[in-house]
Amino acid sequence: MNIFRFARLAVPVSLGSLLLASCSGSDHPADAGARPAAASPTAASPVPAVASPTDPALRSFYGQRIGWSKCSDGSDLQCGKLRVPLDYGHPTGDSIELALIRAQAAQAAKREGSLVVNPGGPGASGVDMVKDGLSDFDGPLRDHFDVVGFDPRGTGASAPVHCLSDQQRDARSQQDSPTDPAARKAQLDQQARTFAAACQANSGKLLPHVGTRDSARDMDVLRQALGDAKLNYLGVSYGTYLGSLYAEQFPQRTGRLVLDGAIDPAADRLDSNVNQQIGFERSLEHFATDCATNHAADCPLGSDPDTAADEAADFLDDLRTKPLPTDDGRKLTSTLGWTGTLLFLYGDQTSAWPQLRQALGAAMKQGQGDDLLDAADLYSGRGADGRYDASSDAQTAISCADGQEPAPSRQRAQQVLAELKQEAPLLNRDTTADDVSTPACADWPVRSPEHPHTIRAEGSAPILVIGTTEDPATPYAAAQNLAKGFANATLLTREGEGHAAFGSGNACIDQALDAYLVNGTMPPPHTSCAR
Repeated sequence: MNIFRFARLAVPVSLGSLLLASCSGSDHPADAGARPAAASPTAASPVPAVASPTDPALRSFYGQRIGWSKCSDGSDLQCGKLRVPLDYGHPTGDSIELALIRAQAAQAAKREGSLVVNPGGPGASGVDMVKDGLSDFDGPLRDHFDVVGFDPRGTGASAPVHCLSDQQRDARSQQDSPTDPAARKAQLDQQARTFAAACQANSGKLLPHVGTRDSARDMDVLRQALGDAKLNYLGVSYGTYLGSLYAEQFPQRTGRLVLDGAIDPAADRLDSNVNQQIGFERSLEHFATDCATNHAADCPLGSDPDTAADEAADFLDDLRTKPLPTDDGRKLTSTLGWTGTLLFLYGDQTSAWPQLRQALGAAMKQGQGDDLLDAADLYSGRGADGRYDASSDAQTAISCADGQEPAPSRQRAQQVLAELKQEAPLLNRDTTADDVSTPACADWPVRSPEHPHTIRAEGSAPILVIGTTEDPATPYAAAQNLAKGFANATLLTREGEGHAAFGSGNACIDQALDAYLVNGTMPPPHTSCAR
């Protein structure tokens, strides 16, 4: 799997305090599920009423057919547009268009319909997932399905949210937060207010309507426009939340749903962020130990596995006062260095760790920051021309549309801080209780009625949930909880490092996916695929 295609499936963070300021307009917002910090129930909440496709107000949307044409990139892929209401509460008002892409089934005689895919984010492009990663579907999936990707509303080429200019993005991404807690809080609060105001000024009409529940409704319009009676779907990371909300709203229209690298929709956002930080710290430690133990000859972290991770963290922290030059004139700051480093931890010993050794080696031994900077740019959606895509702005907008939370109590903030200092100390050397207490989306101009809850999806077809035991971005426990919450689901486990299982090259996972999606055959309960 090319992990860099899936760079925004969840959140690599530069520092723990930045992750804890998720949805505040920082360049490292979190996409984990959200529950108000003071709330404890996780029982299923009432599902908002969903209009029937035969509703006269929606008939024109459900009745449309997609005008496919050859994409402009010279490939054999087909591109199209889907028209959906901006506001499902007032479907006769404004509409928007969603960008689509399709790879037709390789064997027309075996075609069973469409497989709609989403790579995560929120904010990542489903069009790019198909365009850049079609080989991951080679074999039975490509033979039997049209693989269809779409850019969800607010992302990519689908009425993208726009907040900051490229120049503002560059300035913010290079800026290290102050080590003084009061100064850091003041800076982050100001950034949050500035970002929210910019989003309101540039995309205010979109902001109330970019939530995942609306995107799930868009998927049902897409299903109908594709001519499929049931939705067959593969969602990765945040895409599991999108698929879960689809199953909740349209259980009778579910076909074969695969949710890989799961987000727990009942999870407290603060707890989810803490678990994510712990996951990335564990992956950093595993990488460093492997580097020092198995690659000592070219490991820039030394040959002692007990201190290797500290060596990496010390170097990255020291970039605050000793940033490295790069070929394009920007400096590799601590924020950029951490972001680039943690991006590589989406992968494993084969797909990414060798590249991380090389990038850290170039920075630590040769003073060259370009490799880490390139990785940080890839995460933030910055192209070589200095222009940013919509992914960062969209990630914050969608996350805040999916729910907001009050600040945690002082007692809970102290408990969370203690856990971070114990379980993820390298990522949280400067983190304080004030950092933990910063509420997500506090300055967001749109209030959301959404709140985390267990999704049952009563009446749905069987759902396949996949979790990876050492996944740093969406920890394994979230997959366990998601599968347990569904009325009809099976959990498939991949043992190993890296984010998500699809495209990882694990033959056991591939065979299970093919058997379920093509034949409807679920793996036996408690199936675990070894490394």
